[in-house]
Amino acid sequence: MTGRPLRPPEGGDEAPRVSSPLGGNGTLDLVALAQSICERYRLEFPDERERYGDAGHAWCVHDNQHILNWAAESVNGELDIRQEIAWLATLLEARDFPTDRLARDLDIGAEVVKGQVGGLVALELAAVLADTAGFVRSGDFREYTV
Repeated sequence: MTGRPLRPPEGGDEAPRVSSPLGGNGTLDLVALAQSICERYRLEFPDERERYGDAGHAWCVHDNQHILNWAAESVNGELDIRQEIAWLATLLEARDFPTDRLARDLDIGAEVVKGQVGGLVALELAAVLADTAGFVRSGDFREYTV
């Protein structure tokens, strides 16, 4: 990370979706799920509050909205989540963010989804997130191409 303070995400073309369709099983509230993930993540990694401040929490929610949407699109057969996560992991690693924390974030996401989303589709979504965490831990994201 550079010496300048982290700024929160801004709107624009890269703004994450707030909800995502999940097969024939309704829609996911990406904001609520992302906030739950980030609350648990912050409890596990309290050092990030000092390092990144409030902007870090805003980025956590922002990135998790994208991650959850990618996972839903992956379950729906619309997207390869590994391609998106490979891009994100590479970007975060270049900014000195530990990729093992990204993997843990994905694990937490799987746990939150299991606890807050009903039905078999929750298990599918959680499995995609957990599998993607393993992908990040393996380091294979560095060599991933479609």
